[in-house]
Amino acid sequence: MPRVRKIPQRMCIGCQEMKAKKELIRVVRTPEEYIEIDSTGKRSGRGAYICPSEACLEKAIKGKRLEKALKQPIAREIKDELLERMKQI
Repeated sequence: MPRVRKIPQRMCIGCQEMKAKKELIRVVRTPEEYIEIDSTGKRSGRGAYICPSEACLEKAIKGKRLEKALKQPIAREIKDELLERMKQI
């Protein structure tokens, strides 16, 4: 009988849905206190997962869920930069 591999699940902080880890984008607060999108998913620091849609990112920012998940207030410039990067993905 073949062994079934467990698929890691994470919750999107925007829509609050559980999805496969590979479907989500990781936003990370690095040890240097800089917030950015982690394309590899392996950078060190505190991370939060979000769907690759602008609507989910806007929900997370508006409800301050991103700030709570990263345990740091987020400046307006960083929010705008995250929205721009999300449009590119």
